[in-house]
Amino acid sequence: MEENAENTRTEYHVPALLQQSLEGLHIKPSGVYVDCTLGGGGHSRAILRQLDAWEGGHLLSFDQDSDAIERAAADPEFRENPAFTAVHGNFRFLRNFLRFYGYDSVDGILADLGVSFHHFDDPERGFSFRWNGRLDMRMNPQAHRDAATLIAEATPDDLARIFRLYGELPRARQLAQAICNARAKQPVTTVERLLDIVRPLIDPRREKKELAQLFQALRIEVNDEIAALRSLLTQALDVLRPGGYLAVITYHSLEDRLVKNFMRTGNLDGEVRKDFFGRQLSELKLITSKAITPDEAETERNPRSRSAKLRIARKNPE
Repeated sequence: MEENAENTRTEYHVPALLQQSLEGLHIKPSGVYVDCTLGGGGHSRAILRQLDAWEGGHLLSFDQDSDAIERAAADPEFRENPAFTAVHGNFRFLRNFLRFYGYDSVDGILADLGVSFHHFDDPERGFSFRWNGRLDMRMNPQAHRDAATLIAEATPDDLARIFRLYGELPRARQLAQAICNARAKQPVTTVERLLDIVRPLIDPRREKKELAQLFQALRIEVNDEIAALRSLLTQALDVLRPGGYLAVITYHSLEDRLVKNFMRTGNLDGEVRKDFFGRQLSELKLITSKAITPDEAETERNPRSRSAKLRIARKNPE
């Protein structure tokens, strides 16, 4: 979980596996690249420094959070570079935005699926169990449904499914029922109120881990993150040029399994498909047989990176 670390630093975000990501993209100065998650700009800044606008190099960096877009607009390194475009939108609409900006294909795509430190450390965003505040958890502050609305409207079965599937919580059913019983007496709209309800059902020996899992589950549902990832992967395959690279950093098993299977087989089902002669049919080649993870030095510098896993695939040349 990204939030398990004891970390009170004020950085907007420290990019995980930065050098490994850059190497995995095989960046060329004249290439066109996409950073699906601009965030604090760490990965984007590093990619941009390797591009040459005069040779046609360009980077399009997506973020659905207006705060990230505004920060990039205020940063001279981004604002004054003709090779950079900030895209205020969800990466699930990758293909449409690329066409809007005049690109049918790109040389490489990077997606760091982690949550920015800024989100965890801002009580008003409601992503963390460490601060009291409204249960929000929206990556896009303009989105209609926040976590408080989800908790108010979901059935016990819905909440149990969310906790079990996205949080892998052992007492998903009991947690869901406790929340629904409590909301019948008083709305559950703040982090503090939610914690009062669930703590009696949490193993005290694993409290931080299980609370992180619960908040992760709500966040994934609020932002429809798995559906967005599935959409990104299929569109990435369409827009990557032959020989182009796809690099994805995940932080929990559900994401990682989906990414690994897609890169291995070229389809969301993870089904190995073969032709008449038994040769595997896939437009992708998985470059990383095992996920790349942070070394000890990186996890010491950035404890929140400890669950990061980087996988890289290449679209087959023509």
